[in-house]
Amino acid sequence: MASTGNQAPDFTAPLVSDDDTVATTFSDHLGSGPVVLAFFPAAFSTTCTEEVCTFRDQLARFNDVGATVFGVSTDTSYALERFREENGLTFGLLSDNDGSIIEAYDLVDDHSFADKGLTGVATRSVFVVDAAGTIQYVWIADNPGQEPDYEVVVEAVESLAN
Repeated sequence: MASTGNQAPDFTAPLVSDDDTVATTFSDHLGSGPVVLAFFPAAFSTTCTEEVCTFRDQLARFNDVGATVFGVSTDTSYALERFREENGLTFGLLSDNDGSIIEAYDLVDDHSFADKGLTGVATRSVFVVDAAGTIQYVWIADNPGQEPDYEVVVEAVESLAN
């Protein structure tokens, strides 16, 4: 299980950003500052939309301390492109369509949405990884309707910049 003090599992996945959708490797984003991985279950759902829009609205605070923010879900890159566009997101979204990232981070949720026919989605969670690749902060939701304490996430990132 990926937890505080451990090396963050590395991965390669499609990154949906301003320019295009291209494969990116997580470790390539380390070294210049903290990285925030915000895992969410499903694009276009109410709580997920609220969460990514809150990160969008707080993005300047992360940028000010040299942090990179990524949203991560098991949605296809095509769905994430539309989701990003419709919500004016200015940070990258990673498509974990094969579930390998959520498996590496031990975040596979097979139960919360089973009644809707959705299994193998991400457990809502936030990981803050320092420039060396060590996990410094972890928050995992008790239920999919719960959002993180955004101020605590910002504080965790800011503490790595000092």
